[in-house]
Amino acid sequence: MFKQFFRLASIFLFVAGPAAAQELYMPRNIQKAYQLGTRSEDGKPGKKYWQNHGKYDMTISVNPQNKLVSGSETIMYTNHSPDTLKSVIIRFVNNVHKPEAPRAGMESPDFLTSGLQVNKFVVNGAKLEVDSRKWGTTGEVKLTTPLLPGQSATFAIDWSYPLSKKSGREGQIDSTTFFVAYAYPRISVYDDYNGWDVLPHNGRNEFYNDFNDYTLAVKAPKNYVVWSTGDLLNPDEVLMPTFAERLKKSYAADEISHVVSFDEMKKGIVTQQKEWNTWRFTAAHIVDVTFALSNHYAWDASSVLVDKKTGRKTSVQAAYGADAKDFPHAVEWTKQALYWFSNNLPGVPYPFSKMTAVQGFADMEYPMMVNDTPTPDLPFSQFVMNHEIAHTYFPFYMGINETRYAYMDEGWATTLEYFIGQQQVGKAKADSLYKNFRVKRWISDASTEQDQPVISLSTQVSGVGYGNNAYVKPSLSYLALKDMLGDELFLKALHIYMDRWNGKHPIPWDFFNSINDATGMDLNWYWNNWFFSNNYIDLAVEKVSIKGSKYTVDIKNIGGFAAPFDVLVTYADGTKQTLHQTAAIWKPNQKQTSVQISATGKVTNIVLEGGIFMDAKPANNNWKN
Repeated sequence: MFKQFFRLASIFLFVAGPAAAQELYMPRNIQKAYQLGTRSEDGKPGKKYWQNHGKYDMTISVNPQNKLVSGSETIMYTNHSPDTLKSVIIRFVNNVHKPEAPRAGMESPDFLTSGLQVNKFVVNGAKLEVDSRKWGTTGEVKLTTPLLPGQSATFAIDWSYPLSKKSGREGQIDSTTFFVAYAYPRISVYDDYNGWDVLPHNGRNEFYNDFNDYTLAVKAPKNYVVWSTGDLLNPDEVLMPTFAERLKKSYAADEISHVVSFDEMKKGIVTQQKEWNTWRFTAAHIVDVTFALSNHYAWDASSVLVDKKTGRKTSVQAAYGADAKDFPHAVEWTKQALYWFSNNLPGVPYPFSKMTAVQGFADMEYPMMVNDTPTPDLPFSQFVMNHEIAHTYFPFYMGINETRYAYMDEGWATTLEYFIGQQQVGKAKADSLYKNFRVKRWISDASTEQDQPVISLSTQVSGVGYGNNAYVKPSLSYLALKDMLGDELFLKALHIYMDRWNGKHPIPWDFFNSINDATGMDLNWYWNNWFFSNNYIDLAVEKVSIKGSKYTVDIKNIGGFAAPFDVLVTYADGTKQTLHQTAAIWKPNQKQTSVQISATGKVTNIVLEGGIFMDAKPANNNWKN
């Protein structure tokens, strides 16, 4: 971190500067939610806040021969809203594989399938005729009897769909290994600011789900092991005694061990030798469940202490093929990540009982699971795994609407990946990786779309513009905020926001208002600057005035972002001085500022250096005497 002396000086500027009140742009539907009292201007859930809830009891089978997923589910869905629901929206993400589905980009024939086939749809015992062939990733079902506020309805659905041969976020990893995600028809979110979530999935954008309770039974042939979200309830019924005992022992073990080796999988001695085994899992108050299965993956496990106050441990597991160079390290890397995130930033104990890393092709997060691409580049592999595990906190602990507001999640995962990287590979390497892999792609590309406001709906920004708005710019804003507030106040405010919205559905204005309230500061000038503008980073030394030993550096903010920077001063005798300026320096005037230097000798060179806040035109950051 930067030197405390200069941070305190900048904080003084921040507090003492002019405090012109600013309002944040707010769409009409968001305004209505605040007017109705479901959300509060102090950043807390409103007195009338509500969210709907489902209890899912599912049995899903995967047939390795024809690659067909078949399932039956019972959903008890409770309408906590003040509205009468005359229909429900059913979401089935895997319909993105249908040939006619709209997608963000081209796909190969191996990606395409026939999509969902609903064989039964019953509501409160009454059969409804639905034609799922006409559904996209969402479909509307009109209810015979409307669902009144406070009432529950029971849905019984039987369905099937083929696994995509091309594996990405889900599908066939190889001929006998499958990652089965978004595998069940679910009731879409009905919320207080937009009603039913009917936005289609396009293969790129991510997800928005209610917090539900799940009981999941996965039927798999003998010799197939299943890894899933949730706690495995019946290890003794699906595993042979030796392997069931190894698994149970690993739940409290510090050492890393093979639950199952490649050789043991090859011998077919791991699972109970019934034709089909039913693996039973449960998970409560969580936004999704997913699973993987294979008849040849190895299985490693251990545990990690995630909550020092209670002594609670989390099971850490990994499943991978014999060709993977990185995944033999997956359990150790996951333990490091869970421990660091739990105790440092965000500094909230990992909330779930398990985390499993599965070798696949997605580099994608799921509740209690990640699906990562293997690579022989071990540092980069760990970097990716850190990022995916970091997602735990915002789309899963906090029920972010990733579809509309990807930056509320990806921006934080990018920030957390950077900080844990400093601990693992050192600050210099972490800075280099962050700049080259994240910031450089944005700041060196002057195309117009890159500079769309971050607050833009993620569904309305495409290509690399999506990535920069979701990952890079929000991450930089969180890093600049931390630098400006200082570690203690930043973490306090973040924890207050997370505590208020854990298990709920925050939107950007809840975050802005909550941080304002938690810090006791009106930061709307900052939110407007970073989230509601077309700004970028481009500082320039406009002129330097000299009066004796006093140097005044006039700085122009061409790009507009309230970014921190260092003023690097070089003297004629070769000594150097660094004056750090936090983003607070831009509060009085976001286009122009001055820095005073009390020189200790003749100054020969002054440079503005942003570090990871890379400048679009660094050539004009330099002054020579």
